[in-house]
Amino acid sequence: MTTTLRDKTLFITGASRGIGLAIAKRAAADGARIAIVAKTTEANPKLPGTIYSAAAEIEAAGGQALAIAGDIRDEASVLAAVAQTVERFGGIDILVNNASAISLTPTPMTPMKRFDLMFGVNVRGTYLCTQACLPELLKSAAAGRNPHVLNMSPPLSMKPHWFKNHVAYTMAKYGMSECTLGHAAEFRSHGIAVNSLWPRTAIATAALQMIPGIDIARCRTPEILADAAWLVLTRDAKTVTGNFFIDDTLLAQHGITDLEKYSVTPGTKDFVLDFFVD
Repeated sequence: MTTTLRDKTLFITGASRGIGLAIAKRAAADGARIAIVAKTTEANPKLPGTIYSAAAEIEAAGGQALAIAGDIRDEASVLAAVAQTVERFGGIDILVNNASAISLTPTPMTPMKRFDLMFGVNVRGTYLCTQACLPELLKSAAAGRNPHVLNMSPPLSMKPHWFKNHVAYTMAKYGMSECTLGHAAEFRSHGIAVNSLWPRTAIATAALQMIPGIDIARCRTPEILADAAWLVLTRDAKTVTGNFFIDDTLLAQHGITDLEKYSVTPGTKDFVLDFFVD
């Protein structure tokens, strides 16, 4: 286990805001180099944050940032983003597949355009970014730089209640987790770790606030996932792979049990639980 991400290069999708940005800023505090790969180049009042504002926050936190406008569903776009990252920073040590699309809708209320978006971003995007970054991750492994892939996706479960209300979304998120399961086994012999990380509670992000009925006051902040991700990404890639980590359980395993600082509302005990966590 290392104790820093200093001089590591991270390629993070969907890092213009929310959880992706929080993970980037935690790595930046160590002096990491971060490629921010996202679509948002112009501010939106409903979803604040662009790749450029994220880059400024990352640099203010102590890291180096490269803002890349790209669509992770598009192969040429992803390959270009990888090439830009390698040209600027010399390689890629860590891939965080954070970008995700959500629609909590039953089958009659899920247009195929929305279905395709969720599968395009969550499944295709995760697979494509992993495939595109793989040559650099192999180089990182050969150089002893502890390469990791971290997918922000839930533990796999075949319980029908996780499917019945939003079959398409569940399949799309589990598709990311299936990448973890398969790629961890595929890349194990190369020394590349592949893990998933998921929150126990709902996380207060701008995207979550657009979902009706979620009580943001009963959520935790993205920083809990940032700290949990840091714990994964500093572990030995050869020995920690194929796991489906839950944020508070992982923190507790490292002796961090006082999670009050992550509460949106101080003193909250009755948190909104996230999907896919029994």
